Amino acid sequence: MNLHPTFVIVNPAAGNGKCGLRARAELYALRESGMQMTVVWTNSPGNATVLARKAYLEGHREFLVVGGDGTTYEVINGLFPEAQNDLDNLPTIGFLPLGTGNSFLRDFGKESEIVAKQALHDGSVRNVDIIALEHSNGVIYSLNILSLGFVAKIGATTNRYFKRLGEAGYVAGTILEVARLQHDRLPIKIDGGEFRQTPVTFLSFNNSKFTGGKMMMAPNAEVADGKMDVITVDIMSRIELLRTFPRIFKGTHIESPKVHTERAKEVIFN
Repeated sequence: MNLHPTFVIVNPAAGNGKCGLRARAELYALRESGMQMTVVWTNSPGNATVLARKAYLEGHREFLVVGGDGTTYEVINGLFPEAQNDLDNLPTIGFLPLGTGNSFLRDFGKESEIVAKQALHDGSVRNVDIIALEHSNGVIYSLNILSLGFVAKIGATTNRYFKRLGEAGYVAGTILEVARLQHDRLPIKIDGGEFRQTPVTFLSFNNSKFTGGKMMMAPNAEVADGKMDVITVDIMSRIELLRTFPRIFKGTHIESPKVHTERAKEVIFN
């Protein structure tokens, strides 16, 4: 039994500063409703990982993330891999989605903030999967999406140049990356199959449907089916990519003959 109050991690920079402006009032409302909490505020990129790991090691098992997908990513990487050693007492994570994209929670309803607040009010809990990526320097974890190639470059470009634009920043990042499009050879083997050597536009490994706010990268993904949805996009020209990209908002991009989707438990890189 967890005797600690809910450990709240607030990223005031999330949502281009919107989170910092709203968080105190939102947390006050939660306290008035009876939630006992310990609140900490992040002060730099990566700080949420440090705070989450320290709290977990001190015995906290109930967490509330106040921010966006980036804050959630940091918190998850603070809780794991330590939490894997205590599978009978896994941490519970609630959300106040005050960030830019809040993509993960869109799987549970279009109005993600309303859905999240209702879950906190009701105390409703559900299991979700986590994607683990092992690499030469360790392991990273994600509730949502991990990508290589074009999509990963969009994320980096958006964070560097267009974060202040909110969700529109992802569109701006996409247009810029289309202009400097490159194709990458990313050999992978899925669930024991043969290695695939063909160059691709990008690879995306998805536990949930949405990314970049309202972009439905993996429309068939399920957050607790024990598998990830692997999206592979063959070589596309800039014109093909610009024609296909708008369809991602409805998830119909997967109907393109150059977009392939499959479910997998394990992917190995060469």
